Order: sequence, then C-alpha cells, then structure tokens
Amino acid sequence: MHKKDIDLVVLALSSPIMFGIYEDNKLIDSVITEEKSSEVLPQIYENLQKKYKINNLFYANGPGSFMAIKVTYIFLKSISVLKNIPLFATDAFYFNQNSPIKAVGKLYFVKTSQEIKAEKLDEPLSSKFTLPEFLNYNDFDSNTVPNYGIGALG
Repeated sequence: MHKKDIDLVVLALSSPIMFGIYEDNKLIDSVITEEKSSEVLPQIYENLQKKYKINNLFYANGPGSFMAIKVTYIFLKSISVLKNIPLFATDAFYFNQNSPIKAVGKLYFVKTSQEIKAEKLDEPLSSKFTLPEFLNYNDFDSNTVPNYGIGALG
C-alpha cells in the first residue's frame, strides 16, 4: 500500500496541541489534543507515520511555554536525525496572526518587524494559535533551535 506524501506541522506551544497534515502546502487533516506534549508527541507521531509518508517536519520554535518548546524540539530533532526527515521552524507569531503571546504576569511577547521582545500589557489578551490553511515554506527556516524568549524577561 502506498502512503500519501505529507508534511507535518507540530504546534505545541500551549494547549491544545495541534498537528497539521499538509499535502502540496494545503491543510488536509489535523489532530488536536489537550494532552501534555511529553505524553502525546510520540503516540500521535507513531499513528501518523503508519498512515502517511512524512517528508518534512515543521514547528513553532517559540516564544511560548519553555517546557513545551524544549520537549517538542528534542522530539522533532531526534526524529529528524533518526529518520533523515528535514526539520524547519518559524516563530509562534506565524500561527496567531502576529498577536501578543502571554509570557508571565502582565508581560507578553510582541513582534515588531523581525524583533521579538517582552512588553507589559495591562489588558489580558488571549492568543489563539491556529493551523494555516496553506503553508508558506518560505516562512520557515532550517535554523530550528528554540526561541524561548527568556532573555527578554531577564
């Protein structure tokens, strides 16, 4: 049986965790879960690889939950090396229409031009992440190291 060639996007910055299945840059399916990334990443990946041939891996490398970013990066980087699947990353703002992202307290990560910094915002904002209908590969980079954003809070 021939498996469908796909690209996989993993968005695990906060709950819910989203997996986007893309064929020819178009979102064809998704898996969304409220479970913890450390528990669910291997399980869902295993199920997806049984059904699809995964050609490329994409993820949001931050800012967001420090632990979620770390777990996701280590998992995807390991898969990338072990299975020889290219890994690409972009910042989290790609998945929330460039809205502020909660850091700690009243601090939020904001992106102006290409700079990400922390700013105090008095009005609480909820930043909802979504999987885009179409994936623009040019918005991703082969530099996949996490962008924790911690330096901005120090």
